[in-house]
Amino acid sequence: MRIAVTDGIDKNAKLDLEEMGHQVEERHYSKEELLGGCISDFDIIIIRSATKITSDIIKANRGEDSSLSMIIRAGVGIDNIDLTGATENSVLVCNTPGSSTNAVVEMTIGHLISSNRLLIKSDRMMREGLWAKKELRGSELRGKNLGLLGYGRIARGVAEIAKCMGMNIHVFDPYLSDYDDGCVYHDKVEDLFSSCTHISLHCYLSEETHHLVNSELIKLMPKVGVDGIHCGNHIINCARGGIIDEADLHECLVSGHLSTASLDVFEVEPAIGNELLTLENFQATPHIGASTYEAQSRIGKEIVSIVTEFSNGDSPKTRLN
Repeated sequence: MRIAVTDGIDKNAKLDLEEMGHQVEERHYSKEELLGGCISDFDIIIIRSATKITSDIIKANRGEDSSLSMIIRAGVGIDNIDLTGATENSVLVCNTPGSSTNAVVEMTIGHLISSNRLLIKSDRMMREGLWAKKELRGSELRGKNLGLLGYGRIARGVAEIAKCMGMNIHVFDPYLSDYDDGCVYHDKVEDLFSSCTHISLHCYLSEETHHLVNSELIKLMPKVGVDGIHCGNHIINCARGGIIDEADLHECLVSGHLSTASLDVFEVEPAIGNELLTLENFQATPHIGASTYEAQSRIGKEIVSIVTEFSNGDSPKTRLN
């Protein structure tokens, strides 16, 4: 089969696919090229978050002589793929849901620790020649309530580590039943925010979750931990840009309703020039949650497995439509 890779792939995975007899072409296509039908001669297209596959793009590459029959998302989120459009045009969509879990878990915990201990702010000030030992007082995570918005694989991994650090885990996920795992489950998202000084987001971006986190929810956060310490309010998002209303986030960081915010994902990427980057109590990473050598290796292996299943006429285990 002919396989188009638009946003990169692990080199070993590419070699494995080529050794299996497939033709793999790595090249990033513009939106205009995609709308012009440039991938219609490929059987499979493999994308990450940078390539957006809209319904119009799918239709433009699904003519009578088209070969395109599968889209593989090298990662978890599929908000950059029109799943309905793919289904209507008989294009199979798969993702690699388990491969990047640990990498994003560790990134989330990293942001959680860094924001509460002011690590990035400390580094910035030292580079400016300031030794601000007395001013840089952070707060500890032990004894604090961590609220998880969504409770899938990554959130459960975060919960496991956070529990070991002594945090109390609170969860809101309307699509799950209660679990006997020591977490506190909430029926309303408002209850989650009013109970927790620390919030981490772990849901897909959809019409339901777009701008779900806004100033009204943030202003419900208590600022004072259950241990009586005035630790402030903190939000982490390593899930998807757009779940947080960034204008409201900016407002709450400036007003003091939010002490820190840490984002790995943004509504518009690249986020260079984003006004949040002007704030001292904001820290950012450029959508690198899954960017580890280990995660990319696992993603590559899962892609090879998907292509193997598909080429053998089997239904891939990670198919989404």
